[in-house]
Amino acid sequence: MGVRYFALISGIIYILIGLFGFIPGMVATPGTGGPEVTVGAGYGYLLSTFPVNVLHNLVHLAIGIWGVIVFRSYIQSRTYSRTLAILYGILAVMGLLPVLNTTFGLMPIFGSDVWLHALTALIAAYFGFKTPSPNELRTHEREVVAGRRSRF
Repeated sequence: MGVRYFALISGIIYILIGLFGFIPGMVATPGTGGPEVTVGAGYGYLLSTFPVNVLHNLVHLAIGIWGVIVFRSYIQSRTYSRTLAILYGILAVMGLLPVLNTTFGLMPIFGSDVWLHALTALIAAYFGFKTPSPNELRTHEREVVAGRRSRF
């Protein structure tokens, strides 16, 4: 699977996650154990596991739509993957810190969100940073046409 298909598939997944967060039956009430957030609209646990609220759902939708839009371009898909790797890596670390695990009270990013964000960051880093640049791709294509071996 190439970086373009990663952008498309992750985009579709994030759109679905964002939409599921708005369906009341998919979000369990937060209970008494979780940290307080200042934006309490839609606050709960998606699939009884992942803490979300309205802002969190909107961020998922935005990232998903971005992924679907950039699918058409190799360069934009690679930039999307790199940005996702850095952003979600930061969110994973923030989710581990009690002071930051609600992104300054706006969005819950603690609990199961930490490992999900870390996994997303690792996969996005693979596709964003291990993919060749367009110049390397053109060189590779020329070598293949010329019958030479290449490193890809």
